[in-house]
Amino acid sequence: MDRMNLLVTGSNGQLGQTLCSQAAAQGLSVMPARRPEFDITDPERVEKVLQRSNASIVVNAAAYTAVDQAEDDRENAFRVNRDGPALLASCCCKLDLPLIHISTDYVFDGTKRDPYVETDPVNPVNIYGESKAAGEKEVRTRHEHHIILRTSWLYGLQGGNFVKTMLRLGMEKKEIRVVSDQFGCPTSAGELSSCILAIAAHILAAKPTRWGTYHCCGKGRTSWYGFAREIFDIAGRHLDLRVNRVIPVTTEKFPTRARRPANSVLDCSAVGRYFGFFPAPWREPLSGLIEHLASSMV
Repeated sequence: MDRMNLLVTGSNGQLGQTLCSQAAAQGLSVMPARRPEFDITDPERVEKVLQRSNASIVVNAAAYTAVDQAEDDRENAFRVNRDGPALLASCCCKLDLPLIHISTDYVFDGTKRDPYVETDPVNPVNIYGESKAAGEKEVRTRHEHHIILRTSWLYGLQGGNFVKTMLRLGMEKKEIRVVSDQFGCPTSAGELSSCILAIAAHILAAKPTRWGTYHCCGKGRTSWYGFAREIFDIAGRHLDLRVNRVIPVTTEKFPTRARRPANSVLDCSAVGRYFGFFPAPWREPLSGLIEHLASSMV
């Protein structure tokens, strides 16, 4: 197998930081590419960096992820989530570099009752989802040797996320209302990073690769309410929480600027079949992460 030299865009983000740390811990060569030094929408900069790098594979973890803000900031959401991946895919194609591009469950409309598979038609219900679906289309069009990896409900040590928000609210409030009729698959940044590295290793081992779109998220299904309850159950062992009541509410009672899909559960069996990566049940990585976060909050 060729030596794995990863170039990771968005390396200062939640996933990017975790992926770079995890790769480095395994003795892999990592080139972090982050703003403002590296902007995936800057053609001259992107081509120059990729040409001068010794990358063997590129992972695009850069994204505009402010779901509600995107409703009033469509131009920037599409610039980062569509135009950036289009540019990266074109440059990677020109330099014969495989590209792993991270996408989202929000490309679906949430009307399907069963878990979504990779071949289900996309039909996003918000601007963020539209911009990510457009980015997927650009990657497919511009570079044959790509993997699009959709994930959902991402959380980790770095950046803002639902777990950190619940821990903060749990320390401040006695009652917390959480949406109970939206379902998905909580995914740790560490678990997703492991999947990315498994796919990269497969590609660089020169094994026959089934290029295309895959899903990777925590195994199992829960609601935001169920996710919150689990967070507080675990955190209560490590922190003196104020919260003593978690109240389930409907989406109708908890309006947001952007619509969310009612069901964004993803079927991840394909990534196991083709790359040998089988995501852990979503509760397993959560306990260790909350214990780590709690140690800094005491």
